[in-house]
Amino acid sequence: MAQPSSQASFTVRRQEPRLILPAKPTPSEVKQLSDLDDQEGLRFHMPFIAFFRNTNKKGGNETYPDPVKVIRDALAHALVYYYPLAGRLKEGDSRKLMVDCTGELGVLFIEAVADITLEHLGDAIQPPCPYLEHFLYDIPGSSGIIGCPLMLIQVTRLTCGGFIVATRVNHTITDALGIFYFLNTIGEIARGANEPSYRPVWKREILNARDPPRVTCVHREYDTTVGTGATMDTHADLIDKSFFFGFQEINCIRKHLPSHLQSSSTFEVLIACIWKCRTIATEHKPNEMLRVSYMVGAGGKRGIKLPPGYYGNAYAMPSAISKAELVCKNPLGYALELVRKIKTQMSEEYMRSVADYMVIKGRPHYSTAGHFIVADSSRVPFREIDFGWGKPVYAGVAKAAPNTSFCVRFKKSTGEDGILIQVSLPLQAMDRFEKELAKFTGERPMHVTGDKKHAIIISML
Repeated sequence: MAQPSSQASFTVRRQEPRLILPAKPTPSEVKQLSDLDDQEGLRFHMPFIAFFRNTNKKGGNETYPDPVKVIRDALAHALVYYYPLAGRLKEGDSRKLMVDCTGELGVLFIEAVADITLEHLGDAIQPPCPYLEHFLYDIPGSSGIIGCPLMLIQVTRLTCGGFIVATRVNHTITDALGIFYFLNTIGEIARGANEPSYRPVWKREILNARDPPRVTCVHREYDTTVGTGATMDTHADLIDKSFFFGFQEINCIRKHLPSHLQSSSTFEVLIACIWKCRTIATEHKPNEMLRVSYMVGAGGKRGIKLPPGYYGNAYAMPSAISKAELVCKNPLGYALELVRKIKTQMSEEYMRSVADYMVIKGRPHYSTAGHFIVADSSRVPFREIDFGWGKPVYAGVAKAAPNTSFCVRFKKSTGEDGILIQVSLPLQAMDRFEKELAKFTGERPMHVTGDKKHAIIISML
């Protein structure tokens, strides 16, 4: 239960969870994941959340559709196409993961009610949502990897007529784009479509290791000899905040760059700035070797041709390395030059080499020591998801991780559009981070969230 604060309390009541099965019989089979899917670093559950307004504007006593029933029914029909999501993982030889698709297990679904309005939630709709554990209840025993449900969905009605759709998915089965495909399919069916516009494609063998496997590239993201010093990565007392970057903030940051780097993408500039500020804030030893990585999709100009609708994990995260003191003491352009080089590493050969590395090395976890990772989900069109009540106020990744930040698209209440980046740091390091970041953004008050609390009461309906 969250700690009470000066804000008004609210109550969340939820029904017993139930399993939603595909609406029609589906194939009974075992489907292997790719050698990119089943690496150790993806063996966790990834949360997403979306907030919707009440768009029923008619007067009178007309009865309107219940979003819980509409979404629950559409979910069952969507699972006919995405039936592996209703299965369970099992592990074979050499830790190889596969999905046992029986059609008899299903996706976990929770119906809930909260006596609060969307307006009263205020900044809590921005990631990291401080009430995620209440809008996405962690059913005991449901968040494992082997033999557990691959997906959990909770739909929470609000007193204003709006609602929240929160979902958690086993990351080995899909990535952010894949979860968009699935949620979008639920929305299309909820609005009357007979089939999805994005036909799901399995074909995980496309991203399997070669025979025989052969590592042909340097994969610093898995190198345990880099960043071995004591860092905040093992710190247990972390806080999460989000930072908004609109047109003005981004322009202020660009003023710190030389002319030959002005052509850098906004994403590259923001990664470099966050990495530099974070490195200063976490007070690494001067000679400690650090890494920065960001996730690059497999299907670029030099990548692997993936069929439309492929919903497996389809990215790698090449790294750049540097001594901590060089990141801290050099101008921002130094960090940006390193960040820009990351994308040049990505190619079809790099992706093949990652898959081969997984098989040869036993599917290892990426190294976390001295490693900062950025995932850009701002290009995933979560804001287009529509269950029949219009587009969401916010939809996307729900929270950051200790060494990983997420970039998401966000529109402020003023109408200003921009990028929201989530950061997770110890309290004192977060204070230092904000001070360093203010030096680059012109000390304009940024929209920061993550530390507001309401008192919450949880009960069963």
